[in-house]
This record gives sequence, structure tokens and C-alpha cells, in this order.
Amino acid sequence: MCVLTKESSVQILKMKWVSSAVPVVAGIDLNHANLQGTLVKDLSLLTDMSLLHLNSNRFTGTVPDTFRDLMSLEELDLSNNQLSGPLPQELFNKNLDAIFVNNNQFEASFGFMGSKIKEILFLNNQLTGCIPEGVGLFTEMQVLDVSFNALMGHLPDTLSCLQDIEVLNLAHNQLSGELSDIICSLRSLANLTVSYNFFSGFSQQCSRLFFRNVGFDFSLNCIPGRNMQRPQPECSMIPGG
Repeated sequence: MCVLTKESSVQILKMKWVSSAVPVVAGIDLNHANLQGTLVKDLSLLTDMSLLHLNSNRFTGTVPDTFRDLMSLEELDLSNNQLSGPLPQELFNKNLDAIFVNNNQFEASFGFMGSKIKEILFLNNQLTGCIPEGVGLFTEMQVLDVSFNALMGHLPDTLSCLQDIEVLNLAHNQLSGELSDIICSLRSLANLTVSYNFFSGFSQQCSRLFFRNVGFDFSLNCIPGRNMQRPQPECSMIPGG
């Protein structure tokens, strides 16, 4: 069993599966390796791989559908590349602990993932649509960051199931409606960021976040009587409203 890093002599992205004598690859760490090109389908042959770290390179194109065959995958880090298109939904029907795809150009919204996932970083992509009801399945999640996308609509009530969530960042989207008790009463919450959206108010429980020493940024929304909000003309044109 081995973990291949950028210091390894093997060019893993071009490796061909040659025989059963090849050692089991448990992980690939090629962060900041100045790699470019597209992700090859042959990576899916490494079915025992538990971590795949390819962040901060220059990969383009889409994530191959064959990645759904990475049955042992626990950590996926494709952040800080130039990847685009949808993420294969089958990829997430696994026991992933963490998925980092931030700072790319992915377009489709996220689907349903295994309940054991703890960290999701989708910030700075091109995600659209609503946050799905299925987000409530992520009952062990501690960090969810979907900021700097184009998500819209109201927040699903199923967010109340995220009782282990510590960091929830929804900033710089087009979300609207009111922040309710089900969000602001999450027991483990340490930081809630909803700035640069179109929220029209929040509950009394949200006002108490400051007394719980929870970081709470609601600037540049459409909340009456609050400082640092959007100009009224912007609030009269809520996206998707």
C-alpha cells in the first residue's frame, strides 16, 4: 500500500493498469504540483484509493463519470482548478468525509451524499437552483460553505437536522425569505454568514446569536430597520421571487 505525492517519480495521472502485481494505491496527493490537462478516466481503476488530493493545479474539463467507481474514497479535493460542468451524482453516494471543489467553474447544484460527510466546500463556483431538501441527510456535517454561487430560493427546513454544524456560509448568493429559528437554534453553530443575499428578516432566535458568541454576518440583505442593507430598489427585484 502506498500514497503517491508530487515528489513521487510515478506520473500517476498517466499511469496504466498493468497487472495485479502493482501495489495498492491508498491515496494520491498532488496538490500544488503545477499539473495541467484533464482528469483521466483511468484514475477510477484505483478502487482502493481513500483520498484524492489534486488542488491548486490547472486541470480543466469535467470530472469523469468513471469516478463513481472509486468505492473507497473518503476525501476528495479538486479545489482551485478550472474544472467545469456537473459533478457526477454517483460520486457522492459514498462514505465521503470531506469534499472540496471550491474555486472552480462547476455549474450544477449538489445532490445527495452519504450521511457521514463532515465538510463540504462548494464556494466560488457557478452553482444554481435551490439548496435541496436532501441537505438534511448530512447529519454529521460540521462545515458547509456554498458562498459565491448563484443559489436562490428559501432555505429548506431540513437544515434543522444539521445539529453538528459549526460553520454555515451562504454568503454571496441570491437566497431570500426569512431566517427562522430552525437555522439560528442549531446547537453547535459557531459562525453563520448570510451576507450579500436577499433575506427579508430573521427570527428572535437569530438575534440571540450575538449573546451565544456566534459570529453572525447578515449585511447587505433586505432586512428592514437594520444597518448595512441593500438599497430598496435592489430589494424590490428579488431573483426568482
